[in-house]
Amino acid sequence: MAYTPSTYDPYDFANRRHIGPSPAEMAEMLKVVGAPTLEALIDETVPKSIRQSGPLSWAPLAEHELLAKLRGVAAKNRVMTSLIGQGYYGTVTPPAIQRNILENPAWYTAYTPYQPEIAQGRLEALLNFQTMVADLTGLPVANASLLDEATAAAEAMTMAERSAKSKAKAFFVDENLHPQTIGVIRTRALPLGIEVIVGAPDTLVPEQVFGAIFQYPGTYGHVRDFTALIEKLHAAKAIAVVATDLLALCLLKEPGAMGADIAVGSSQRFGVPMGYGGPHAAFMATRDELKRSMPGRIVGVSVDARGNKAYRLSLQTREQHIRREKATSNVCTAQALLAVMASFYAVFHGPVGLRAIAERVHFNAVRLRDALLNAGAEVSPAAFFDTITVKVGVGQQGIMAAARHRGLNLRKVGRDRVGISVDELTNDDVIARVLDAFGITEPAPKTTELGFPETMLRTSDYLTHPVFHMNRAESEMMRYMRRLSDRDLALDRAMIPLGSCTMKLNAAAEMMPITWPAFNALHPFAPRNQAEGYAEVVEDLTDKLCEITGYDAFSMQPNSGAQGEYAGLMTIRAWHRARGEGERNICLIPISAHGTNPASAHMAGMQVVVVKSAPNGDIDLEDFAEKAEAAGDRLAACMITYPSTHGVFEETVKAVCEITHQYGGQVYIDGANMNAMVGLVRPGEVGGDVSHLNLHKTFAIPHGGGGPGMGPIGVKAHLAPFLPGDPETGEGPVSAAPFGSASILLISWAYCLMMGGAGLTQATRVAILNANYIASSLRAEYPILFMGNRGRVAHECILDTRDFAEVGVSVDDIAKRLVDSGFHAPTMSFPVAGTLMVEPTESETKAELDRFIAALHSIRQEIRDVAEGRIAAEESPLHFAPHTVEDLVADWTRAYPREQGCFPPGSFRVDKYWPPVGRVDNVYGDRNLICTCPPVEAYAAE
Repeated sequence: MAYTPSTYDPYDFANRRHIGPSPAEMAEMLKVVGAPTLEALIDETVPKSIRQSGPLSWAPLAEHELLAKLRGVAAKNRVMTSLIGQGYYGTVTPPAIQRNILENPAWYTAYTPYQPEIAQGRLEALLNFQTMVADLTGLPVANASLLDEATAAAEAMTMAERSAKSKAKAFFVDENLHPQTIGVIRTRALPLGIEVIVGAPDTLVPEQVFGAIFQYPGTYGHVRDFTALIEKLHAAKAIAVVATDLLALCLLKEPGAMGADIAVGSSQRFGVPMGYGGPHAAFMATRDELKRSMPGRIVGVSVDARGNKAYRLSLQTREQHIRREKATSNVCTAQALLAVMASFYAVFHGPVGLRAIAERVHFNAVRLRDALLNAGAEVSPAAFFDTITVKVGVGQQGIMAAARHRGLNLRKVGRDRVGISVDELTNDDVIARVLDAFGITEPAPKTTELGFPETMLRTSDYLTHPVFHMNRAESEMMRYMRRLSDRDLALDRAMIPLGSCTMKLNAAAEMMPITWPAFNALHPFAPRNQAEGYAEVVEDLTDKLCEITGYDAFSMQPNSGAQGEYAGLMTIRAWHRARGEGERNICLIPISAHGTNPASAHMAGMQVVVVKSAPNGDIDLEDFAEKAEAAGDRLAACMITYPSTHGVFEETVKAVCEITHQYGGQVYIDGANMNAMVGLVRPGEVGGDVSHLNLHKTFAIPHGGGGPGMGPIGVKAHLAPFLPGDPETGEGPVSAAPFGSASILLISWAYCLMMGGAGLTQATRVAILNANYIASSLRAEYPILFMGNRGRVAHECILDTRDFAEVGVSVDDIAKRLVDSGFHAPTMSFPVAGTLMVEPTESETKAELDRFIAALHSIRQEIRDVAEGRIAAEESPLHFAPHTVEDLVADWTRAYPREQGCFPPGSFRVDKYWPPVGRVDNVYGDRNLICTCPPVEAYAAE
């Protein structure tokens, strides 16, 4: 008998590793859904009129093939010692932090901590970050990170405009700011009508401005005391912003001591690799009176139901998802994972260690200065921390080339100077090579002489909290990191079924290259011929995204989804201006849109006009047409999400696009729901002119506990010339680095390469299957709020839980009760208040989906027990959820069995997840706002 070989391919990444359900499980699920085949289900879900004609073209790579390819690409990068500075510096990532944080899925696969009970570890680490920033800047309130230093500076400008009592319309920018920061500030100011005055600090006329920003130390090294200038600003009722460097502040007088109102900067040099531009956690700190105007997330301290200390996100009513076009910013994704790394760097070294690193950096800079002066060079500035500038005249190119020959990148300053920035990695060998490039053979003498006046020395204490004075033995550090990660619920424990957030597998093979030095040690402003590997990644990823979306060009610069929205709208505005139609400023946005949409439109200087929804959840086409006609030649754009935020492929999408184009507007399609489209529908063929893609959703970059993210924008050919420019020299940059958070583009590229075109398409189909399986399994107990014309949902569905409020059960109760079964809750009250939006993604197995379904059936029975009078709402397990170990071991006096409360269906018996705190009191936290680490007594009491 002839031998029949197996058809099973163990190296098929898409179908064996990334996609959860097996073929046999899919067959069972299709029976529940009521579709004969997967393709038949897709035909019933996705309108044929918008389906793409051909398949995605490229073949997949196995994991080992991908890693081999990536090693070859990495070898095309040339990693040099970059002393360019300009906000990016060599740093040492302690291996304990790299292994236990950056490479640990317990940290990188978690979601934004909107459910605080299951995010206590992350929240504590972020509170440590806020405390670190507040201490070092000398300002009492800090946020939990922003995207990068340049965008943080732009946010500070708009915050100053909101907060200043001055009626002036201009903002002063110190010419010593990093060039990319000036570029991003100009971009942000243009649509808001803010005049930007760039000049030397001593030319500032305080009465002309509502605020000013100074760089400290300056981009060319200058260290000066801004106290007198800040006093003059305050006398004119203006706001003072200082862009600063956390390492420098371990030695230098802090901005708070100068009277600054706001401080911003990057925490990159606290153990986070340069990564050719990111991701890195920016920071912002401010005076207490301005905290409600501060953008971004703020972690605060509250109490749980038992009165125990508990952390949570504070003052959330400031945020874009609630305030929409009235929001203080459109910040959605921050840089939580990188903020956690930076905070652990501070914990790892403590104040003594950080000061020692700062001293070593500074004294190495002084040694270089002295050696150059001794050789007759002209060196400035007179007062500096880590950066000096050498006047070299016509020899500039020669010295730059000599440095490159010795493996060094120096900074070109003007036509006759060279900048040198010393960092944590600078040692005797690096100093010797620098001097050799200048033709100096004498070694640089050791010194402890300060390179700035003693009056600029910091005199205040910092990092006094016990967390920064732990025993720094690696065993203790490792255990602290483990304790915090054990308090959280991330994808390494359970499904996170968040609608609109696409919490899919972040495969290990995709993550590995980001810690390779060939990728993470490049400076973003290094010569492009040293980054040919990155160029290949960006070019091939661009080609693949163009094929997926039907667009003609991409910008990889936006480093979050909301930043992508803003960049796309700014691209549209630039196109209108170039055509002499700069008066177009109306943006039509459906009422169901993401909160970032109206916030981004407002930031882009557009007037938001809200469009109604029809009873079935679709865009009200009649209302849309009326408002487009009323806008007429002022219509700039419409912003739609497709499939809709209601989880449905709307049949009228082409009509919406046609109406917009009829009145001269451009169509912005929000890419938040691209996971339902890849391989099936191209937004650029439906009628879209521009879309951003959330690479941290559809394309497998992990959420990192609230960031990093990437939101590159794809555009049709006519918009391509108006994409964001180079941050150093171009028009309209939106981020600090040319390719945003470039190092994490590797993750999405690896995902595309391993999945292949067919695998990506199958992932979309299975995402739709998994969502319909949940909808079909739950619709008898929970009405599905919106469905397509043929009774199908797209990749997510909305469970209508509003009627349960009539018997005293809130959507919050259901969300917290799911924690007892070991699940993160679905998206709450968005896009419809009082509902749950569920998105299972393609990565979840049938077993995990069934566990989730069982948990929700059990919760429905508990609601029924309340409704039918068997137990009062305030006595039910729904009211007391989530249950902690403290509840388990305490005297049991509740009206339901201990077993029911603590081990509901869906929960694991052996590997049960126990939330570290009970339900968190949000009102208490906002009324008693504490945004830095609590005092020692609180720890002692705990």
